[in-house]
Amino acid sequence: MMRASFYAVAAASVIAGAVMASSQAEGAAQGAKQAAPKAGVTLDYNFFKTRVQPVFLQKRPGRTRCYVCHSNNNVAFHVVPLSPGATTWNEEQSRRNFLMIEQVAAPGNLESPLLKHPLDEKAGGDPHHGGGQQFESQSDPAWQTLRDFVMGAKA
Repeated sequence: MMRASFYAVAAASVIAGAVMASSQAEGAAQGAKQAAPKAGVTLDYNFFKTRVQPVFLQKRPGRTRCYVCHSNNNVAFHVVPLSPGATTWNEEQSRRNFLMIEQVAAPGNLESPLLKHPLDEKAGGDPHHGGGQQFESQSDPAWQTLRDFVMGAKA
């Protein structure tokens, strides 16, 4: 009897896991459709290097810098840790950061995770960001820099 109960619980766990995985895959696919890149819009490396990277290092009142979590945690968007004593990234590090941001920025799409994830939910952002909502509104100059980047601004 004990063995039968064990197998019933194990089977139920496998089924529940499969249902959850399927649901998560559907959610990810839906998110990917919403944040599809727009044809003809490209991300500009020089704009990223000179305007976007400083946003990740900027300290905002009541918030931690994006860099703190995104250089240490296992998150979808990861930046290279700064070299010891450095206050910004060197050329090689910036290039690596650009490759990483290309994974989360959907060029030409205002639904890009780079724009939605750190934006307060009341301003149209995602309901949860582990580092807190970095930008209270779409009028925040730093958020507008990210928007300009995603929309294809050039340096």
